[in-house]
Amino acid sequence: MGANRTPELADAFASAGHAAPAGMDRERRRVALATLVGTTVEWYDFLVYAQIAALVFGDLFFSGLGQWSQLTALATTGVSFIFRPLGAIASGYLGDRFGRRIVLVLTLGLMGVSTTLVGLLPTAASIGIAAPILLIALRCLQGLSAGGEWGGAAMLAVEHAEPGRRGRMGSFPQMGMPLGMMLAIIVMAVFNNLLGKEAFDSWGWRLPFLLSVVLVLVGHFVRSRVAESPVFAELEESHATAKTPLRELFGTHSGKVLHAAGTLLGNITAGYMIVGGFALAYSTKTHGLSRNHVLMWLVAASAVWIACTYLGAWWSDRSGRPIVYRVGYALLFVMLLPQFWLLSSGTLLGTGIAVVTLAVPLGLTYGPQSALFAEMFPAKIRLSGVSLSYALGAVLGGAFAPTIAEALTKSFGSVMAVAPYLMGMAAISLVAAFLIRDRSGEPLDAR
Repeated sequence: MGANRTPELADAFASAGHAAPAGMDRERRRVALATLVGTTVEWYDFLVYAQIAALVFGDLFFSGLGQWSQLTALATTGVSFIFRPLGAIASGYLGDRFGRRIVLVLTLGLMGVSTTLVGLLPTAASIGIAAPILLIALRCLQGLSAGGEWGGAAMLAVEHAEPGRRGRMGSFPQMGMPLGMMLAIIVMAVFNNLLGKEAFDSWGWRLPFLLSVVLVLVGHFVRSRVAESPVFAELEESHATAKTPLRELFGTHSGKVLHAAGTLLGNITAGYMIVGGFALAYSTKTHGLSRNHVLMWLVAASAVWIACTYLGAWWSDRSGRPIVYRVGYALLFVMLLPQFWLLSSGTLLGTGIAVVTLAVPLGLTYGPQSALFAEMFPAKIRLSGVSLSYALGAVLGGAFAPTIAEALTKSFGSVMAVAPYLMGMAAISLVAAFLIRDRSGEPLDAR
């Protein structure tokens, strides 16, 4: 048990006014790296699908649907979200009964297998209707994995944090989304440049999926070296783990699940304009912009998102979680109309400014999320609570956001029609942010 107790001993040293032994800091760095690498790989797998689906899956798997092929391809991105709550329930049970680490290993493996199989899948030209059916089935497996991945990584990070640094420690799994998107885009751009557009659209799109095998092995190696959460170790030692975490969660904390999901709604809906492939598909297909140039702007947006994620987490440690959320969502609300006006201009510069500036409020409202969710639920049902809250917010917000955006654009003849939809979601989260009680100074132990 000694390795599992080191972060608690470090906190004891800190509270007594002594410097913590160097090994304890090393353990925290190992946890930070493991959660960052693992979520980066998971989100790479999840988001490379969204980007490639937006570019080529309409023609390869749904060509028989004519003008609806693109809309259907984008819809397959959202189908996976329906299975996220199932993944959240399963991982929540495992994580609250048997520990956070087991969730990290299982979800990473499932995501890696399903992503690799997408890269090996025959298209509709080869096996007909079976191709889109199998594609959707594999996307559903990705949804199961994603539903459990985030909660396990986020809680392992936050529960290892020093007092007063939970936001910053919890920002490492948060940075996995924009970093995974950056990695996915760079890989796609490299293969697209090496092979050319025709070869990439024909068969080269498979390579980013197959690369997942290497990334999963790296992620598994890093994650296998981390200690269990000290909070869960304390629960085990005192025999206080929940026997039926989901029943206890809904019995006493169902309102918190809805509240937590509400704080995520605006972020994930707007975020999927970038990571869900809508901005890429719209700018390249509607305005004929260079695919590689738009991808590079999305890389720049990812970098800004990463920086603002850490900034938001750091700020929340200093000033509390509520103020960061309120500022972030207020910014998002007022910026959406000018951002979509720039996107509608059809210029490369306008598109670039739109996606880069969108990343600023996204980062501010994403960085403190791990710490905020952890502070909302008791330790013995924490993983169930945070996983289900995230999954619910993802289903209600991100699931079909690119599809809705595509439908609104087609119906009204302008991408500007998407902005009011996103502003409504941002307004819901802004209201939820004003209802947040700041618990950043309260302990996360086995209460």
